[in-house]
Amino acid sequence: MNEQYNAKSFPIPVVSFGPGSQPEDETLDYMHMPSGMSTFEPPSLPEPEELAGHGAAVRALHEVLAALEQAARGLPVQPVALDHMNDADRRLINQVLGEGEVSAQVLSDVGSVHGAWTAQIQESVFAGVWRVLETTTDGLLHDRIEVAGVPEVLRRAAVEDGQSPERAAPLAPPNVLNAHAVIHELRDHRNAWQPGDAPQVVNLTLLPMSPEDIGYMDHVLGTGRVLMLSRGYGNCRITNARVPHTWRVVYYNSQDAVILNTVEVTSMPEVACAAIEDLQDSHERLAEVLAWVEQG
Repeated sequence: MNEQYNAKSFPIPVVSFGPGSQPEDETLDYMHMPSGMSTFEPPSLPEPEELAGHGAAVRALHEVLAALEQAARGLPVQPVALDHMNDADRRLINQVLGEGEVSAQVLSDVGSVHGAWTAQIQESVFAGVWRVLETTTDGLLHDRIEVAGVPEVLRRAAVEDGQSPERAAPLAPPNVLNAHAVIHELRDHRNAWQPGDAPQVVNLTLLPMSPEDIGYMDHVLGTGRVLMLSRGYGNCRITNARVPHTWRVVYYNSQDAVILNTVEVTSMPEVACAAIEDLQDSHERLAEVLAWVEQG
């Protein structure tokens, strides 16, 4: 439109904008957004002379480097076992790898034939390089480094949990209004989803879901044994359900307030996985680290 308006005849009063032009007796209440973001921080590297007598640790790190090169090309790789190492070698490896932004755990089912069992997983500062400790009540079971988008033990536990017999939905308590529709939508997504498909995401934040709705939905889906925490832009908590390839993914800001609450139908939420580009970058950075610590 190219019409020109005369300020004297314009039917709505002209209001000026800018500092001091508006009354200040009202305040705006903005949502708190994440104030910090986890970025790569180089680990505190040992001096080259500290590597003397730690040949096992150095060999293991070179195996990790070779595995990263393979994984960055999309090829399968084997874990790097650390069971045989002494405490000093493990400390050196821990120092070089550092701690990244994703941690996870897997618990054994009550009454498991394998007894009480726990897997503790910590991503290193090199994305896609994971430290995996599997323990039983009798002590250490396995200690290894896995190079992958996500450790295999997480995928395996999620698949096993998804094979649990689907429970009939119990009678809904009062104030449950919309959970039934979400549960049916998720069931349709599960029945249609195939490996390789894009994730199907139901954004609960945009739906009129009461706390009773959320609690009832979680009860019907069940809670699996996998728990992941990602400290990227804010925090993200990921848990698997007791139905096939279904995940609860909840994002929090720096004040621990929920800013996004979702359910994903997928094999593994992308936020938990290292991409091929991450593995390529980790290969370059670990190669630089090893070149530095071996210069002596």
